[in-house]
Amino acid sequence: MKPVLVIMIKEPRPGRVKTRLARDIGMIPATWWFRHQSAQLIRRLRDPRWQLVLAVAPDKAVTSPVWPADLLRLPQGPGDLGARMKRMLQTTRAHSQTTGPVCLIGADIPGITRTHIARAFTALGDHEAVFGPAPDGGYWLVGAKHPTQLPIGIFQNVRWSTEHALADSLTTLADWRIALIDELQDVDTGADLK
Repeated sequence: MKPVLVIMIKEPRPGRVKTRLARDIGMIPATWWFRHQSAQLIRRLRDPRWQLVLAVAPDKAVTSPVWPADLLRLPQGPGDLGARMKRMLQTTRAHSQTTGPVCLIGADIPGITRTHIARAFTALGDHEAVFGPAPDGGYWLVGAKHPTQLPIGIFQNVRWSTEHALADSLTTLADWRIALIDELQDVDTGADLK
């Protein structure tokens, strides 16, 4: 019953990744940062305690040579962020052939360590869901002990990229035992890199 860690990741192409960061430091530096940050993140989070899976966008990037060939890559598919997150949480177990819990993160959180991920999976031992809050009201991690049992409406009506994202998501899981773990910051502005 090995858990699965899904990294939602975009192919590092100028103009397609870290567009808010690019406004501050330029398109090429932002793409360079994202490419190196995501490669370091993948190396840092490899661990025998869980299976690492990449949820890639655009869908055709599943064959991109930019990522390690030994990792399972799944297309994120269509829809808004919530639809893609729900799909990845619910379908990854079938592709990875495990029955363990699933946690999902983005690729733009430089502070994530194996300790954070282990803490999230440990929290799912006696909770049904786990979130890693961000200081801006969003979150950097979401996980479920039994992802196929997630409510139909999860991640609907979430005001993404606002200070309400975590609160909106928690509302959709009001009847679940939820754990909150460490607060971490993503990178969206040049000031965050200093």
